[in-house]
Amino acid sequence: MLGPVILAASRSDRMRRLVSAAPVTKPVVDRFIPGETVDEIVPIIRELTDQGLELTMDVVGEDITNPAQAEAARDAYLELIDRLKPLELGTRAEMSVKLSMFGQALDGGHELALKNVRPVVEAAAEIGTTVTLDAEDHTTLDSMFAIHEELRKDVPQTGCVIQAYLFRTEADARRLADSGSRVRLVKGAYKEPAEVAYQQRHEIDKAYVRILRTLMEGEGYPMIGSHDPRLISIAQELARTAGRKLDEYEFQMLYGIRGDEHLRLAAEGHRMRVYTAYGTDWYGYFMRRLAEKPANLRFFARSVIGRG
Repeated sequence: MLGPVILAASRSDRMRRLVSAAPVTKPVVDRFIPGETVDEIVPIIRELTDQGLELTMDVVGEDITNPAQAEAARDAYLELIDRLKPLELGTRAEMSVKLSMFGQALDGGHELALKNVRPVVEAAAEIGTTVTLDAEDHTTLDSMFAIHEELRKDVPQTGCVIQAYLFRTEADARRLADSGSRVRLVKGAYKEPAEVAYQQRHEIDKAYVRILRTLMEGEGYPMIGSHDPRLISIAQELARTAGRKLDEYEFQMLYGIRGDEHLRLAAEGHRMRVYTAYGTDWYGYFMRRLAEKPANLRFFARSVIGRG
C-alpha cells in the first residue's frame, strides 16, 4: 500500500526537500545511482562489462520546465556517447531516454522531443549502439510511440518500453512484435488510474506473461525487464517454446537490485543488461525504485523518521 504513496511523493517539492536533507539518503541513493558525472560512471561501465554484463545508461532527470533544459539533457547524452566511443563496446552499452527530459511536456513538446532526441539516436548508431525510449505515464505514450516509429525509419534498431499494467499494452505488443522492434517489457512504475491500468499484482503478472508470450512468438527482440524469479523462469520457458536462441532476447535488471542474479544469468550464457542511472537530478528515479521494492521503502522510511 505504501508504493502509491511514494509514487505521489515523487512529484512533491516538499518531499524532495525532506528526502534530500535526510542524512540516510546518500547511502541509499548510492545503491541505485553509482555516480553523478560521466567521469564517475565510466569506471562502473568498465567494471560491469568486464564481468560479462551489458548496460543501458540513463542520465536521470525528468522535471524539464523550459527548452534550454531539454537541450542540456540532449547534450548530456551526447557527452556520454563521446565517452563510450573509445571503449568500443558496441551494443554492450546502450542508452535509455525519457522523452520528458527532451521537452515532451512543454508547448510543442512532441516536435521538440523528436528534434532533441534524434541527434542522440543518430550519434549512438554511429558508434555501433542504440537507444531505447522509456515509457512514462499513460498520457505520454501516443507521442512516445509516434516518435519511436519516426526514429525507426532511419535507425530501425531504436527500442521502446511497454508496461504490462496498462490495458492498452497487449495491443501495443502485437503491433510492435509484428514490426520487429526491440521491446523492453516492464510491469510499470507510475501511479495509473483503474480506468487504464490493472491495480492488483496478480492481474499485472498475468498480463506480463500474456504480453511476453506475444513478444517471444513475434518477429522482434524481447527485453525482459523484471527482477521477479518466477517471471524470469517463465520467460526462459517461453523463449525455449518459441525456439529462440540465447542471443535472441535478453534480461534487464536495475543496478543495485539482485546483483548476484545478474551474474548468474550472464554465466548461463544469457544476455544480461543492467539499467544503470547517473546524474545529479536523482530524486524521481530514486523514489520509484523505493516504490517498486517495499523492503527498501520500509528501511528508508524508518531511517528518515528515526533521524528526523
